[in-house]
Amino acid sequence: MDRFEYEVTTHASDSFKEDAFACSEEGECKIPGDKNALLTKALNERGLQGWELVQLFINKTGATAFWKRKIIIKEK
Repeated sequence: MDRFEYEVTTHASDSFKEDAFACSEEGECKIPGDKNALLTKALNERGLQGWELVQLFINKTGATAFWKRKIIIKEK
């Protein structure tokens, strides 16, 4: 049976050096097309550590990411 560990990370909107996402006054948020490379780089960095993005929520104050990765259990 596969076993997993989970991690939740939060990222304040002011922690982004470049605007990775934009939110309207109504609260609708999206990633501008020219910023896809920024998000791709961040996802690939975590992916190399074995983490899989489960969900990403973006709002005016920042982003919350839910990650999981398989736990390798060595049997004795």
